Amino acid sequence: MGPMSRVTSDLTISLDGFLAGPNQSRTDPLGEGAELLHRWMFEDGEANAPERDGILDAGAYIVGRNMFAGPGAWDKDWRGWWGEEPPYHAPVFVLTHQQRAPLVMQGGTTFNFVTDGVESALEQARAAAGERSVAIAGGAQTVQQFLAAGLIDELRLHIAPIILGAGERLLDGVPNLTLEPIDVRGTRFVTHVRYKVTP
Repeated sequence: MGPMSRVTSDLTISLDGFLAGPNQSRTDPLGEGAELLHRWMFEDGEANAPERDGILDAGAYIVGRNMFAGPGAWDKDWRGWWGEEPPYHAPVFVLTHQQRAPLVMQGGTTFNFVTDGVESALEQARAAAGERSVAIAGGAQTVQQFLAAGLIDELRLHIAPIILGAGERLLDGVPNLTLEPIDVRGTRFVTHVRYKVTP
């Protein structure tokens, strides 16, 4: 057996720790004001190219149900936020309580729906990723579960210099972790901090 793939999580948060703003909805999936979080990827993409590319460098991804479909009842015809060719180009494992057949998209992304919890999702994602890393892509509750279970090796926070004031806070309810900064870099719209996580 080869080395176990590393588990990473890349998340953009506000200075006051929010991953999403208040009043998330289908039309405003990140909540009010939160589009400013991601300015660094779009308005200053070149300056942040290593971090931006790093987000999509994994061999498999795990996301929560809300990140795939948003809050509220699940529309069976819904195919994700990203159109017919999502950016992942790799298998994505969606944590959910509702069984659903895998959804094959263009460009190499397949959404697989996992109903038996985080350990099972991670096992399936590791098998799919091979020697490449597995990324826990969000949202907040999903990342909290993986952090609490001690399953994330490297937390990469992209901290935007904005205050959201309310919404979904990334680290609510997470037990004390030992975080060791292994790399820090800043540009105009963001400070990137890579932490090694020791449960």
